[in-house]
Order: sequence, then C-alpha cells, then structure tokens
Amino acid sequence: MSEDRIRIALADDDVLFREGMASLMARSGLEVVGQAGDAEGILALVRLHRPDLVILDIRMPPTHTNEGLDAARVIHEEFPETGILLLSAHVEVEEAMELLATGHRVGYLLKSRVTGVEDFVETLERIAQGGSVVDPSLVKELIRSHRRDDPLELLTTREMEVLSLMAEGRSNSGIAHKLWITEGTVEKHVHSILSRMQIPGTEDDHRRVLAVLTFLDSR
Repeated sequence: MSEDRIRIALADDDVLFREGMASLMARSGLEVVGQAGDAEGILALVRLHRPDLVILDIRMPPTHTNEGLDAARVIHEEFPETGILLLSAHVEVEEAMELLATGHRVGYLLKSRVTGVEDFVETLERIAQGGSVVDPSLVKELIRSHRRDDPLELLTTREMEVLSLMAEGRSNSGIAHKLWITEGTVEKHVHSILSRMQIPGTEDDHRRVLAVLTFLDSR
C-alpha cells in the first residue's frame, strides 16, 4: 500500500454520487486514481492503476443485478492485496457471502448508513490495511431472516452488542469504549461468542468477522 496516501478506484453508475464521493475522499487526504460507471470500467482501472482500495456498488449496468459483485470477485482473485468495499443501497449479503467470508481487506456498507466523514474514512483505512468491516444493520437483517437453527440464538444480548461492534472491525479497546465496559470484560465476551458459535481455534485474526457470518452456513 502507498506509504503516503491510500489510492482508491471508485465505481458507481450514479455520476453525482460518484463525483461527490471522489470530492469527499480528496478533501480527506485520499487519492482517487480513477472512476468508472460500470463493472468493465472498474476492472480496467484496477488492472491499470493497481489501487490500494476499490469502492464499488453491487448493482451496475447493464442489468443492474450483481455486476459490481462479480467485478469484486475478479478483483479479489487477481489482486488479493487490493481492498474491496461494497457500498450499496441494497441488502444482498447472501450473494456477497463468499467474498465477505475471506475476512481479509473486504467490507460491505449500506449507503444510507454512511453519515459521518471521519468514520467513513476510518473504515476505508481499516480495509486498506487488511481489516474487514460489515455494517451492523446488515447483521441485524440477517438475524431477523434466519431464526431456525440459528447459532446466534445462543448469544446473550450483551454478546450480540459485542458481536455487532466486532463486525464493524472495532478492537477490544474500541468496543470497551463504546459500551462503557472494561477491556477485560470485552475479552471474556469475545471468548464466549467464539466458543458458543464453535469458531475453530486458529491464529487467524479474522475469526472475529467469521463469527458474524458463520450462521449463514447453516441455511
């Protein structure tokens, strides 16, 4: 990744939204290396500029179905060190499950949930540096739609709060600050969550994100 500024390629068929995003990121000290309005265009940009991070909508021309997601899969396969943020108006987590489950340099946010510039820029930096981010509202939607044999039913209310913050990519200290509890208490909650959900004991830092997504495998 660039030592100075994060280099970003941006894809969305809404020109005004795309230009606004590019302007916002430039003012925040990020470098936008190119913009595209469709999947073919963003693939060409990525292959030419090798950005640190790609932001793209899921639904793009010509059919406005999953062209953006398909492009994200190609980018992840060809350039695994390039971060990918799916920034969409639509909840399509099941379709994105394979990409999200990699738990590495990937994120999924709803456009309507992006309300603060500083938080958004922090999210971009987190993904570009190797982290993963899943919008908590997407987690809640999946919980509502999946009740039968749901491994999350084993979690307490507090553990669900911790899990949602884990999905945002927050550290234990960040979760402690948000919930006004000690970092030691957070560690106990995290251990309990991973245990109750039977997440394998590995040294992979992304077990935290997999904990959020594991219950999808029981569908």
